[in-house]
Amino acid sequence: MIPDDRSLTERGLPLEAHQGRVLLLACGALAHEILTLKRMNGWDHLDLTCLPANLHLWPDRIPAAVEAAVLEHRDAYAQVFVVYADCGTGGLLLQKCKDLGVEMVEGPHCYSFFEGNDAFAKLADDEFSAFYLTDFLVRQFDAFVWRPMGLDRHPELRDMYFGNYTKLVYQAQTNDAGLDAKAEDCARRLGLAYERRFTGYGDLATTLARL
Repeated sequence: MIPDDRSLTERGLPLEAHQGRVLLLACGALAHEILTLKRMNGWDHLDLTCLPANLHLWPDRIPAAVEAAVLEHRDAYAQVFVVYADCGTGGLLLQKCKDLGVEMVEGPHCYSFFEGNDAFAKLADDEFSAFYLTDFLVRQFDAFVWRPMGLDRHPELRDMYFGNYTKLVYQAQTNDAGLDAKAEDCARRLGLAYERRFTGYGDLATTLARL
């Protein structure tokens, strides 16, 4: 379950307690990874609030949701940083962040920044037929892929959706044998070859470190 806004954002403190603090306004699909990085690195000056992960099903709604959240929280923080890549918004999220005067993660999507944007760009020509999963999407495969695409009810749609893909690439943020087995099963269900690549946290870690 993705933690909700109230459980992730520290509330009830006097305004002066927030001076110098940074709010990470993030996609809910990144909550686990961001909290892990905060804990590992002792980044206690970073607070986190998340928008629903399923906004990715409607990318056109992301810019407005980000704007509303920035306007709600910005007065309580020295900086708001948006932990989204473009995520299918066609540049609209970047423009919205520029209009709001806030920064965001670079890259077209989380698969790119987990791999490292430069490394992903070099792979793009060879992997145009790859379908990617992260730790989050492996855990939530049924909720975010299988059922929304209707494959639980109409498995015959698989070839229509995935007929042009050749392999599933699991970008592993962690070394977890259980997730590896589940990712391989996802590839089997989609009829795709399987490749596991350990990426760790990629550019997400280096970007947050700069904050």
